[in-house]
Amino acid sequence: MAFCHKIYTNLLKSKLMHRKYLAFLITVLLGIFTFLGCQPQSNDVTYKPSERVVVENSVYPEVQRAVLYEVNVRQYTPQGTFKAFEKHLPRLKQMGVDILWFMPIYPIGIKNRKGTLGSYYSVRDYYGVNPEFGTKQDFKQLVEKAHQMGFMVILDWVANHTAWDNPWITEHPDWYVHDSTGHIVSPYDWTDVAKLDYSNQQLRDSMIAAMKYWVENFDIDGFRCDVAGEVPTSFWEQARVELEKVKPLFMLAEAEEPGLVCQAFDAYYGWHLLSIMNRLSQGKTNVLDLKNYFLTHAQDFPSRAIRMNFTSNHDENSWNGTVFERMPHSYKTFAVFTFVVPGLPLIYSGQEACLNKRLRFFDKDTIQWRQCDMTKLYKQLIVLKHTHPALLAGKNGGEFKILPVTNAKRIFAFIRKKDNDQILALFNLSEDTVRFKLRTKVANGLYSSYFDSTEVQVDSGKVFKFAPWQYQILIKRDEK
Repeated sequence: MAFCHKIYTNLLKSKLMHRKYLAFLITVLLGIFTFLGCQPQSNDVTYKPSERVVVENSVYPEVQRAVLYEVNVRQYTPQGTFKAFEKHLPRLKQMGVDILWFMPIYPIGIKNRKGTLGSYYSVRDYYGVNPEFGTKQDFKQLVEKAHQMGFMVILDWVANHTAWDNPWITEHPDWYVHDSTGHIVSPYDWTDVAKLDYSNQQLRDSMIAAMKYWVENFDIDGFRCDVAGEVPTSFWEQARVELEKVKPLFMLAEAEEPGLVCQAFDAYYGWHLLSIMNRLSQGKTNVLDLKNYFLTHAQDFPSRAIRMNFTSNHDENSWNGTVFERMPHSYKTFAVFTFVVPGLPLIYSGQEACLNKRLRFFDKDTIQWRQCDMTKLYKQLIVLKHTHPALLAGKNGGEFKILPVTNAKRIFAFIRKKDNDQILALFNLSEDTVRFKLRTKVANGLYSSYFDSTEVQVDSGKVFKFAPWQYQILIKRDEK
């Protein structure tokens, strides 16, 4: 990508940057960026182009309307087991959840373990189940029950590294990355794990075989892939080809890289969006930053790619704080926001119970379950997501049009529209009371307010007055 930047910089200094050439130049450069973003990494082990797959499988339509729920088995119940979690399935079904993502369920390494129970992401055996959670049969029964109730089930997969006492360390030391002195290294400061080396084809084959085991024997519907950007894209594409031979899958990358969602993955993490939401909540930026994100982001990713939107997850909760710490006055606002902007919304374990503590990552720390204002709100948001085609994620989602407004540093307004379904979303993303108008006629019409069913007539002359962090989701009435 560096050479594209150099071309652009040089042209800025030349006579070619006459106004009449600008649109043409931008079009050409965006085409180059998109093409390069979907190319295999240069350090990848190569494979035949005929093996590359364009992901269009039968679960894609389901994912476009879905709500994802992250399950932290260890902390979910006092018992911390599959069987104990299974009792929550009816509640989650009633809530409207579609996809259950289980954090890693595999045996955890003992050597160099952190805390008393260790990290889920220190995998000692890719074919095993952590006895802390139960048995393989317990998990199989849980998946079967979830399927009977209409859930999809995806597993967290850790391909970047293993525990130090994973048998691969002694049986296949050449499968790992070594430093200049010949010692196996840890990624970053994660001292409880050892980094794998994907220049080794045997490692690739073995990792794919392990993934396939869970699909073939437990009927898993997909994977959330940990630090996916640290593993070569070509590996993920090879894995997708092989796994799709068993059944169609949903693949989520813990990364925000366009190349990963060209062919290997369906969805990716909206880390940058979360960062902006956190900074808005803390008064460290304004809405112009958010607008710029959406305008540039659409150019970077293929239309079929689905961004996962979230206000929390296991990393954010444990290491950066609860939504009440990071978004003390705006956590509801941004919960709503994640459901109406393009993408796949995520709910982390306990968010629907107003989880107000950082769950310990390496030790037991049970979630306290209770009814709260977020319980009702998440149910309402899931119904909204399920019943409006305009809110579909991915390539079949409704048009996303950001509207010009007065007070543009505080107010974010947009339309989502698909066929006759139109939603107008208005957000005051500031701690100030704000008056504003829509500076366009495209949203004019009669609407119903989703949360209180009141009628709202919208036109370009209407003055809205919003309290700090107030939001309004308006459903356009059928004019026939």
